[in-house]
Amino acid sequence: MPELPEVEVVRRGLAPHVDGRVITRVDVHEPRSLRRQIGGPEAFVQAVTGARVARLERRGKFLWWRLQDERGDELGEALMTHLGMSGQMRVRGGAAEAEADAGTVALSAPAPRGEGPASDPHRHRRIVLHLDDGAQVDFVDQRIFGGLWTSALEQDADGLPATPDSIDDLLPADVVGIGRDLLDPAQDREAVIAVMRARRAPIKALLLDQSLVSGIGNIYADEGLWAARTRFDAPGESLTRGRARRVLDGAEAVMHRALDVGGTSFDDLYVNVDGRSGYFARSLAAYGRAGEPCPRCGTIIRRSVLQQRSCFYCPNCQRKA
Repeated sequence: MPELPEVEVVRRGLAPHVDGRVITRVDVHEPRSLRRQIGGPEAFVQAVTGARVARLERRGKFLWWRLQDERGDELGEALMTHLGMSGQMRVRGGAAEAEADAGTVALSAPAPRGEGPASDPHRHRRIVLHLDDGAQVDFVDQRIFGGLWTSALEQDADGLPATPDSIDDLLPADVVGIGRDLLDPAQDREAVIAVMRARRAPIKALLLDQSLVSGIGNIYADEGLWAARTRFDAPGESLTRGRARRVLDGAEAVMHRALDVGGTSFDDLYVNVDGRSGYFARSLAAYGRAGEPCPRCGTIIRRSVLQQRSCFYCPNCQRKA
């Protein structure tokens, strides 16, 4: 948490504020948020200061900013963003916000907006990126599991556009081993199914394997399995091709619905760039609902543990085999 829908909501919300903007200054309040940066905080500040943001791209839970020099030529590297367990990207000020206030730009159009109280970002502000229009992008992270860093661009192995929004096959080196996600039309769904059916591992463990299919975490794995009437501990090799496809299609459908309402928020650890929470939590069928009736058959939802992760399922309508 956040998972694919939440990161995509952040990408859509952030893009109008940063696309084409120049990063003029970086304030580092917490060096641990730059622990993945080769060369440390000084190298990070030097790499991104003065760079222009060409566009934002995402694969799975990874978000990155393609960077250009002052002439508009690509720098061959990207500013990586991973939200971890509690990371947020919050925007303050700038031209886009001013235009929205004046009624000339609708910032809510590119991204679904949820509802709920905005969290106070001041205490856990770790990195601040200042833009040339006066906007400030805050990286806020209570638990400091996420972070920012730069990563060189490499060609993707399949030669296809790196993401649905990409104009080429370049993606950060740190994302090369990450599988395409369920919202990527270039994903080879049949190849993923073949790998799943060749393994003995529980299906939920396979869904959480980011090298196989990215972006799925505990929430959308449980919801996708509920939609496909499949238990979390069913071995991959026990699934028919049709059931394996229904598991993936179910997870994809759930994530699309979550996107429509701004993602899933249980507290103020995940919010959009304007501080609003998503409200897909009220639509969950299984995750977090232990002791409540299954929306489909009325049987009480149970909680179990697999590889130190909670699993929520209906013992009646979710089959192991």
